[in-house]
Amino acid sequence: MESGDGVPVHPAIAPISYLLGTWRGQGSGGYPTINAFDYGEELNFTHSGGKPVIAYTQKTWKLGSGEPMHAESGYWRPNPDGSIEVVIAQSTGLVEVQKGTYNAEEKVIKLQSELVGNASKVREVSRVFELVNGELRYVVHMATNHLTSLRPHLKAVLRKL
Repeated sequence: MESGDGVPVHPAIAPISYLLGTWRGQGSGGYPTINAFDYGEELNFTHSGGKPVIAYTQKTWKLGSGEPMHAESGYWRPNPDGSIEVVIAQSTGLVEVQKGTYNAEEKVIKLQSELVGNASKVREVSRVFELVNGELRYVVHMATNHLTSLRPHLKAVLRKL
């Protein structure tokens, strides 16, 4: 199996290799303490071969003006047992270390924060990614110091370019 640019895919990456490439679409966000908002988004998953890791970048922008809103980058490391480890650094300075599971047949990845670092307000984050009819969909839930249980924060639908 090869990635989109002809590089052989590491066997550990193969079960989630459908992520590889660039995805673009729109999302919406909100939280009890902020106003609802919509955004454009692009995710990029790349694999250079050799190592069992996928590099990840994300950026969002205001739909009306194109003004940048948020960016993050990191690494996704799936394991043969169906577990996955993800590290993400956000443009806000917040860092997430997440662990979770992937289901290669259902094309679902569930992540739960093990550590949220350098965050004055965010305590916990969960992310669920799912491939449905060729669209990559995700939902993000968040807990803060004031709202300590996970609550919906972001959701988006993206299509592969």
